[in-house]
Amino acid sequence: MPELLQLDAVTRRFGGLQAVQNVTLNVGQGEILGLIGPNGAGKTTLVNVITGVHRASSGRVQFEGRDITPLKPYQTARIGIARTFQIVQPFPDLTVLENVSAAALFSQAGMRQSVAREFAAAQLEFVGLAQMADKPAFSLTLAMRKRLELAKALAMKPRLLFLDEVNAGLNSTEVDHAMVLIREVAARGVTVVLIEHLMKVVMTVCHRVVVLQNGALIADGTPKEVVNDPQVIGAYLGKKYAQLGNAAAAPAAEAP
Repeated sequence: MPELLQLDAVTRRFGGLQAVQNVTLNVGQGEILGLIGPNGAGKTTLVNVITGVHRASSGRVQFEGRDITPLKPYQTARIGIARTFQIVQPFPDLTVLENVSAAALFSQAGMRQSVAREFAAAQLEFVGLAQMADKPAFSLTLAMRKRLELAKALAMKPRLLFLDEVNAGLNSTEVDHAMVLIREVAARGVTVVLIEHLMKVVMTVCHRVVVLQNGALIADGTPKEVVNDPQVIGAYLGKKYAQLGNAAAAPAAEAP
């Protein structure tokens, strides 16, 4: 598949700490890529480097063949890269529709407000929040706020979407609904990178999985290959998960 995102020996240092260490990675167009690893492994920092929140200390980030290493967040948003955040913080006193409209206006310079509202309404319909459009964001449940976060990201018309712990705090029914939405986003032609701790989600949704430990890439393969990798078992999954075997995990999605 054509490569959409390329990381070439990307490193990010904070003083003497190497939060991301020499990561080389390609993400194919149309892929659903799982990004997993222990807490503090550098997953969110890596996304921050790609999206321009932090500048890479060394190495290069390319998107659609273009060097985007020096770009700022608003610039990466306007070339087709969007993200959600693990801690969901909508504008609480704005309506749900206004929150999504703001995301559309931020990422697409020159868009008229009427167009932004119409497009925002379509995203709310997609994530199942159309009936909440005129409600203030503070009135939403956690699961609804997670869907609002997704709608905001989709309003930015991304070609590459990072989903950071979108299932954290959700019950099993809500997680199942989120998995359906992730697949439907990918079916729209959006490439998805999923930062996730729930292995049920990783095994069911992802085409490929990469694993970070202490900022370094330690595994890259299909979900089945990764969960059987001794280094991944030792660093992240643990022996108990390995003993359960693949029979306890849902089959991985077929690659596009």
